[in-house]
Amino acid sequence: MLALGTFAVGTDAFVVAGVLPSIATSLHVGIAAAAQSVTVFCLSYAVLAPVLATLTGAWPRRRALLTGLLVLTAGNAATALAPSYGALLATRLPAAAGAALFTPAAAAAATTLTAPRHRARALSYVLVGLVSATALGVPAGTLLGGMISWRTTMWLTALLAGLAAAALALWLPPVPPPPRIGLRTRLAPLGDRRVTALLATTVAISIGNYLFHTYIAVILSPATGGDAASLAVLLLVGGLAATTGVLVTAAWADRFGPRRVIAVVTGALAACLALASAAISLGPAAAAVLMAACGFTAWSTTVPQQHRLIAAAPHSAPLAVALNAAAVYASAALAGGTGGLVLDGFGPAALPWAAAGCVVLGLAASELAHRMPSRAASPQ
Repeated sequence: MLALGTFAVGTDAFVVAGVLPSIATSLHVGIAAAAQSVTVFCLSYAVLAPVLATLTGAWPRRRALLTGLLVLTAGNAATALAPSYGALLATRLPAAAGAALFTPAAAAAATTLTAPRHRARALSYVLVGLVSATALGVPAGTLLGGMISWRTTMWLTALLAGLAAAALALWLPPVPPPPRIGLRTRLAPLGDRRVTALLATTVAISIGNYLFHTYIAVILSPATGGDAASLAVLLLVGGLAATTGVLVTAAWADRFGPRRVIAVVTGALAACLALASAAISLGPAAAAVLMAACGFTAWSTTVPQQHRLIAAAPHSAPLAVALNAAAVYASAALAGGTGGLVLDGFGPAALPWAAAGCVVLGLAASELAHRMPSRAASPQ
């Protein structure tokens, strides 16, 4: 049920990119202007996630989860009805607010409902909704938008969020209430050097990840020849591998420790990105292998990172998770601009190398965090 909610959030966050031409034509703006709706969503999420986690920290988890999904539903419905470009941008703010409230609360609820030794796997079941949205929700929404209208796509995301809210209202088991702690304690992670280093890890890896995926059509063009169907197949391969990677590496995190898993998968991702241009030049089959490898490794740090943050700040888990989510969405916004500069200055072949460099920086930050003292014992 929680995964259905994160699936709605993931679809909402990324499906707009697939219907940008339709939005631009419908609202009489350029594609670049229409793309700012993605930027508004990502930046709003980044700002609101830690704020809402702090303001609602004492709420019962059921209230926080349902409020987030209902606000997300309303925001998407408003987007579907937006009569103008300005209205479209304005409606992305409440949608982002609902997503920013729901996702950290869902991750915290998953860890509360399970024994410590199974927390990484529980997180994977919830967060796989975000990743599987790239494999299933985004292609389906894009196809629906192309066949009917982009507004239909937004109604689909509203429906998904509404269904998740109904399911949680009916069947969510009792979630223990969060501990009664003061605001100063809740904000303590902001002053913890280990938490800061872990968030730096998230930022660096996410910039590299989104830099590669934001410009994936340009990067894969030597293998696809600009054919949309070929690109869709490669994206599907990457999305399915990503979903598998989240589930598999979560089990590894429970068994071997989250830090070791992050070290292995980020090293593998950096190697894949460094070899990307050479692999793509060999043709579609090699590009498919590359997408599978990148997909498996690119999202596999998500669960271990959340696991480490929750362990480092157990009394402020919702805020720590919210800060991590904010870091991811801020990185997505930064990656677009960074990739544009790389593309203009050095060409498409330089994009995977730039992404690999960011991932290596993330690995260095992760190892630095491991060597820092923490205010709470953390599994390694």
